[in-house]
Amino acid sequence: MTMTLFGAPLSPFVRKVELVLTIKGIHCERNPVSPFALPEGYEQINPLKRIPALGVDGQYLADSAVICRFLEDLYPEPPLIPADPWLKARTSWLEKFADYELAPVITATAFLNRVVRKSMGATYDEAAVAATLEEKAPPLYHYLDEQIGDQTYLIGDRLTLADIAVVSQFMNASFGDESPDPACWPRLARYLTRQFAAEPFAGVLEAHRKIVARMLARGVR
Repeated sequence: MTMTLFGAPLSPFVRKVELVLTIKGIHCERNPVSPFALPEGYEQINPLKRIPALGVDGQYLADSAVICRFLEDLYPEPPLIPADPWLKARTSWLEKFADYELAPVITATAFLNRVVRKSMGATYDEAAVAATLEEKAPPLYHYLDEQIGDQTYLIGDRLTLADIAVVSQFMNASFGDESPDPACWPRLARYLTRQFAAEPFAGVLEAHRKIVARMLARGVR
């Protein structure tokens, strides 16, 4: 079986798949694809023209959640989705929460403007970005703060796809100078500090920080 991952490393959705591949030790070719400059014919790979996409022996899967479940079924060890029906459902819910609630608020706001647009020399409304974060991020942070409690992981006592999805979004938020205030959301802040400092996230975070630094350096020339 030959697999190819299409995407850009700073996408939190691509990062989610990359982390699953790494944790499971799956060999997969990489085909760099920027969401801002899709190659001609990419709609044949992903009709929604988004990243990531996974090529498998000449056929294609789109959507990071679908891809991660395919990889989990194909390579069940180490498990990243619990077998228990309730915990499995909770994992799916928190992954969906990260993809559809966190992403548009913290990634498509802080990261897209303060990193991507800034690095491209494009103008953006910082006051509007700050206002959006101030209004929309706190309810999401409050919910996660409650869900985490004093646990090391979101689901059970081990790393799951829920953690990978949530932490991947907060990595991008951190690149855009956005993070939960420890005074307001102490459990969420502790959780992120702990995850950022531990593998499999620590090495990826450091590597991606360097990419962001190079992008921003080019933007101020």
